[in-house]
Amino acid sequence: MNATVRDHAGRWRVAVTGMGVKTPAGCDLSTFTDTVFAGRPTAAKVTRFDVSGLASQIACEVPGFDAEAYVSGKVLRRMDRCTQFGFNAALDALADAGSPTVEPERAGIAFGSSYSGLQSAYEASTTALTSGARFVSPFLSTMIMSNAPAAYLGLELGWHGPSATLATACATGTQILNVGAQMIRNGECDLVLAGAAEANCQLLMATFSTSGALSTRNDDPSVASRPFDDGRDGYVMGEGAACLVLERYDRALARRARIYAEVAGGAHTTDSHHISAPHPEGRWTGRCMAAAIADAGLLPADIRQVNCHATSTPLGDVAEARALLAAFDGAPPPVTGSKGVFGHLLGAAGAAEAVVSVLSAGNGLVPPTAGHSRLGPDCAGIDVVTGSVLNVGTGPVLSNSFGLGGQNASIVFLPGGAGLGTADPCARRTNRGGAT
Repeated sequence: MNATVRDHAGRWRVAVTGMGVKTPAGCDLSTFTDTVFAGRPTAAKVTRFDVSGLASQIACEVPGFDAEAYVSGKVLRRMDRCTQFGFNAALDALADAGSPTVEPERAGIAFGSSYSGLQSAYEASTTALTSGARFVSPFLSTMIMSNAPAAYLGLELGWHGPSATLATACATGTQILNVGAQMIRNGECDLVLAGAAEANCQLLMATFSTSGALSTRNDDPSVASRPFDDGRDGYVMGEGAACLVLERYDRALARRARIYAEVAGGAHTTDSHHISAPHPEGRWTGRCMAAAIADAGLLPADIRQVNCHATSTPLGDVAEARALLAAFDGAPPPVTGSKGVFGHLLGAAGAAEAVVSVLSAGNGLVPPTAGHSRLGPDCAGIDVVTGSVLNVGTGPVLSNSFGLGGQNASIVFLPGGAGLGTADPCARRTNRGGAT
């Protein structure tokens, strides 16, 4: 069987040929890359709505977002901010891929969000209470439906292949990428737009602040998000979207596309432990990592680095640290936490971190974990990269996302152009300075 066509399990291989972002770290790929790999935090005082009275008053908001550059004002008024983020990021990703032609019946869309349309629902509820129900917009139902981003993309592109919408809390972004990859692996599609979006709003800030989940370092937001740090006290809200163009590998080669990376494997598990707290030993998150690595046809020792979920919460980070130790037999590779830079994008977090992982796989650099200064003793045993980038050599990257309700998802990326079974992606890492 031709190694350029099928993977180790006989499935169609999946290339990443385009990426688009609308995030606090940047609304274009170049700015996003610079911000993440420089480890520049983006948290600041919330400006979009009133947060007075809340214990947490900081967030990572998307700067310079110009939705009107992509869609007319009439249509824009019918889109929630979450849909705007996702729609625009997806079109950027498609352009980044070279706007490939594809049979409409062979093109799919896989998109997700945890709280799609919540701000619009909140504003409509306020209108109904203050002015009367007859003043609620007739377009509200389509503004708040979960599949709005996928539906608008379908309308824009005229595609007729499968369309999937997913909501698995903070695991959404990673899980929907696995779903999109599966559409190609099983022969349903030749190309898939896969990503996730989330927009911060007053209700989300209120509920997460009153629950004690958010950092209260309002006076020093730049170090409020502290993944795996001894002083972590909660996460920082983020928002935005990220989208990847997934394409059948041989098709991408045939059109001489730039291949950023390959989606080599993925997995999902469920804690079934607590509605909001992870399993304290990370039992099922560890198994999720191990299953994703095995699905990629790799061994734990093949993974060069891990982009962690690392929300900066006391319970979540320690559970992930323990899961890493279990999945990697007590010796995990260097890890990073991107939320130190752009906050927690909730359902979109895994998609944005996938972009970081794809870039990391190709350049062999682990971005620094912003906000991290001293490893928490409860996270002992893991190697958190901080201060500046670390060169570990190009190779497989594992990215994790874990959500409320015990939803777990992991995905493995290989650097672009690397074939499974070749020496490079499976080369053993023997020192911190780089590849063997």
